[in-house]
Amino acid sequence: MLKIYKNFNLSKIHKKSILLIGNFDGLHLGHQKLFKLAKKYSKKHKVKFGVLTFDPLPVMFFNKKLTNYRITSNLQKNLLFEKSGVDFVIVSRFNKSFSKISADNFIKKIIVKKINPNFIFVSNNFKYGFRRSGNVAKLISKENIYNYKIIKPSPLKKGKKIISSTLIRKLLQRGELKNANKLLGRNWSIIGVVQKGRRIGKKLGVPTCNIDIKNYVIAKPGVYSVRVKVNNSNKIFKGIANLGYRPTFGEKKILLEVNLFNFSGNLYNKSLNVSFYSFIRSEKKFNDHQDLIKQIEKDLKQAKFDLKKNNE
Repeated sequence: MLKIYKNFNLSKIHKKSILLIGNFDGLHLGHQKLFKLAKKYSKKHKVKFGVLTFDPLPVMFFNKKLTNYRITSNLQKNLLFEKSGVDFVIVSRFNKSFSKISADNFIKKIIVKKINPNFIFVSNNFKYGFRRSGNVAKLISKENIYNYKIIKPSPLKKGKKIISSTLIRKLLQRGELKNANKLLGRNWSIIGVVQKGRRIGKKLGVPTCNIDIKNYVIAKPGVYSVRVKVNNSNKIFKGIANLGYRPTFGEKKILLEVNLFNFSGNLYNKSLNVSFYSFIRSEKKFNDHQDLIKQIEKDLKQAKFDLKKNNE
């Protein structure tokens, strides 16, 4: 059972542990490799292993205009941490006072005094402290003083490129969903609550669930084949989704609209987990509703074909 801390008041069983530090947005194959290694260490040394992560992501704290950035929500991250065998997660609130902690004090007063790990796993480019003044070399220089050991696993590569959250964001934004899903080791997904909309889909004969994507990265606007879980149930529905601005109807706000195949019922205020399987086409403006309806029919056919091809 994953223990989630919203502060640094750790239980004794989570001290002298293995600590991984990072944002872990997406929990991609590179992160998963890191967790597998940490799990081996935890078994070998008979200690727990946990994660120190930050909310909001530091890059979003420093750039308030950066709203649509995240690959995974906090909820998804915690579910994936648990699936990866993580024992505990410390979610540190990243605010103005935290951002001003010096690199030395981050090590001494937070890492050592509050968490006191035996091993610390970090990437080679890990930066911390006021104005990102701390680096891995500084952490290593304090090993003998504070009695911890730094582990720097080599990054996982796909071809010549290092698998990273930045790369996955770019792939999603370019509509290269298949490649993004490969690097994630699963289908990219959005969890959101169904809101009342203008009921345009219903008038066109394709009723949709409207979902505000909040801080999720904006994948390439267009039409996707999806599968959907409702309220964490085991029931999975195939469907089609439009992620975009709906230029035909003069909308300006990004919205995720999902049509579930073979479903009838009211989903307002229900939470949907929408997994993206294939990118069908880019979003475009239609001259009239008839042209849009004809295109929707083609899209539905393609989505059903794609999902069947993927044995879904």
